[in-house]
Amino acid sequence: MKMEYYLIVSTIMFFAGVYGFFTRRNTLAILISVELILNATDINFAVFNRFLFPEGMEGHFFALFSIAISAAETAVAIAIMINIYRNIRSIQVRNLDDLKH
Repeated sequence: MKMEYYLIVSTIMFFAGVYGFFTRRNTLAILISVELILNATDINFAVFNRFLFPEGMEGHFFALFSIAISAAETAVAIAIMINIYRNIRSIQVRNLDDLKH
């Protein structure tokens, strides 16, 4: 397959994540959008490594490192969402102002 096909899929994922990040009002949907953006970058790491430096593994290691970071970020974000839900019984972004009181 050509590199362009992978890059098209990655671009669609990236812009779907950006769109979801700016339009959603639910913190869980925003987290999923951020994960889409990170997965698009992981695809780019692996594709550019495969097509530009086929004998190297740097792109794959960057992708694995990024996956590990995003897993830790997801765990922390879900823990924060659980604490928010316990305090205000909602995970909507517009209700986060209630935490100031």
